[in-house]
Amino acid sequence: MTIFSMTATHITSPWRPRAAAALSLAVLVAIASCGEKTALADHDRSEDHAQILRRAVGGDPATLDPGMAVDSYSHEVLRDLCEGLTTESPEGEVRPGVADTWSTDATGKEYRFHLRENARWSNGSAVRAQDFVTAWQRVVDPKHGSPVADLLRPVAHAREIIAGRLPPAALGVRADDDHVLRVELEQPTPYFPELLTHSVAFPVFSEDTAGAHTGKGWVSNGPYMLVSWTRGSNLALTRNPEYWDREHVRIANVDWIPAADEDAEIAQYRAGQIDITQTVPIAMLPWIRKEIPSELTVAPFLGTLYFGINLRSVKFSSNLKLRQALSMAIDRPTIEKALLYFGQVPAYGFVPPGTANYEPQAWEWKSLPDVERTAQARALFGAAGYSTREPLHLRLLYNSNPALKRLSVAVASMWREVLGIETELIDEENRVFLNSRKDSARWDVARLGWMADYNDAGNFLDIFRSGAANNDAGYTDPQFDSLLDDAEASADPKRRHELLEQAERVMLADYPVIPIYFYSSKRLIKPYVKGARPNPLNRIYSKDLYIELK
Repeated sequence: MTIFSMTATHITSPWRPRAAAALSLAVLVAIASCGEKTALADHDRSEDHAQILRRAVGGDPATLDPGMAVDSYSHEVLRDLCEGLTTESPEGEVRPGVADTWSTDATGKEYRFHLRENARWSNGSAVRAQDFVTAWQRVVDPKHGSPVADLLRPVAHAREIIAGRLPPAALGVRADDDHVLRVELEQPTPYFPELLTHSVAFPVFSEDTAGAHTGKGWVSNGPYMLVSWTRGSNLALTRNPEYWDREHVRIANVDWIPAADEDAEIAQYRAGQIDITQTVPIAMLPWIRKEIPSELTVAPFLGTLYFGINLRSVKFSSNLKLRQALSMAIDRPTIEKALLYFGQVPAYGFVPPGTANYEPQAWEWKSLPDVERTAQARALFGAAGYSTREPLHLRLLYNSNPALKRLSVAVASMWREVLGIETELIDEENRVFLNSRKDSARWDVARLGWMADYNDAGNFLDIFRSGAANNDAGYTDPQFDSLLDDAEASADPKRRHELLEQAERVMLADYPVIPIYFYSSKRLIKPYVKGARPNPLNRIYSKDLYIELK
C-alpha cells in the first residue's frame, strides 16, 4: 500500500526574493551542517560490495511496462532492464542495440533492421522481430491506452490506429523472419533511429510479463533483470546472463533506491548508502563545493520546467490576457539568483537551447526592465477583468519535492505581489500527482516538465498537439497542428525546422503554458564509480559504468 499526504498552503504575504532566499539558504546550510562536522562516512568499499551499484531515483517508478511508462523514474530503471533496436553511447549518440545493422530504401520511408543472432530474453528465449511487432501494435492499440503512443506516430498508419480508425494489425511494421524487422514510415524521419532508444519502442516478451512487477514474473532483454521490487525501498537488479553484450556489463548488481526527498538522498550518499544521486539539494551546495567538489557533476540537458494553465477552465480558455499576465508577473532573473544554483537557464520559450538544428524562440518582452514588465502584467490583468478588489483565486498543483515547493512558493508570492492573486498550493506525492495532473478539475495551474525523448524540437512541440496524451493544459490550435503536420511531412531539414520555429511562435503567442527554466543535470557520483559522462538527454546507463576500488 502506498501512503501519501496532501497539504494545501495559501500564499498571503508578499514575496521578498533576494533577502528571503539568502536567509533561507543560510538557515538550511546551517541545519544541514549541524552535528558531526562533515564526516562523509564514505567507508572504503570491500571487495564483497564491489559489484553492487546503488543508484538513487527521485521516487517509485509508476510502472515497469515499457509501453505505459511516461515518468522519468520509470524510464531510468527501464533503460537498465530493456533494450530497443538501438541504444546510446555514454555521450548520447545512437548505436546498435538489439539490431546490429539497419538500412533505408531510396525514399527514406522504409527501414530494415537486422536483429542480432545472439539477442536473448532473460529466460533464454530468442528475441524475435515479431516481439517488436507485438510490442508496437500493443502501444498504438487504443484499448491499451498507452500515454506515449504518440511517439510511434512516424510509423505508417499509427495515427489512424491510435484514433481508432484502423486495427493495430495495420501498423507499418512487419517481421520478414525472426531476425529481420521491416518498418514503413509515413514520411522520411531522420531522427527515427534515435527515437527507438525510448522505452515506447522496446520489445515485450508477452502481455503477462510486460505488466509483471515482481522478479519472478519479469522477463527482460536488457543488460539487467529484475530480482525484486519493494515499493518505497528499492528495486534490485542483477546482470542478465542471457544479454548479448554481457561480457561488457561490468557491474553485477544494481539497486535503484527511491529517495523520499533531496535531503534524505544526500544523507544516504554521505553515509555511503548511495553511489549516484539523481539530484543535489540547493542548501548543500556550498558544503559540496568546499568538501567534495570533484564528486559534483553539473551539465545542461534538454528539458524544460513549466507551469501548465488549465485551458479546460472557462476562466482561462477565453482569456488570453490573463494567461499572459500570469507569465509576465514572474520574475525569472530573481528565481535564477535565489533558487537556480546549478546552471539552469530562465526560459521565455519552450524548446531548450542546444536542441539540434533549431533556433529557440522566445517572447519579445523577455528583455523588458522589471518596472515595465510588471506594469504590463498589471494592465493585462486588469483588462482580463481582475483587480485587488476582485482577486483571482488559483490552485497550483505540484509533486512533493523541496526544490519544487520553493519554486511554487516563489511563483505564488510573485503573483500575489504583482497581481494580488490568492494561490492555494497543493503538494502531492509523485504517484498521486501523475494521476492528478490528468484530472483538470483538481487544479488551475500545474507544475510540469518535459525532458527530451530524442534530440529534436518536434519532440517538445508535439506534446501540444490537439488531443496529445501529454497535453495536460488542453491546448488546441488548428494553425499550430497544421504547422507540425507540414514539418513532419517535409523532407527538407531546413524547411522542417523553419516550420517548427513558426509553430513554437504560434504556441507561445497563445500562452497555454508558462516556461520557467531549462533544466541542468546535477548529480553526486562517488569517486570509485567510473564511466559516467553527462549527455544532452541526461541518461546514464548502468551497463556503461564500473567500480574501481583502490
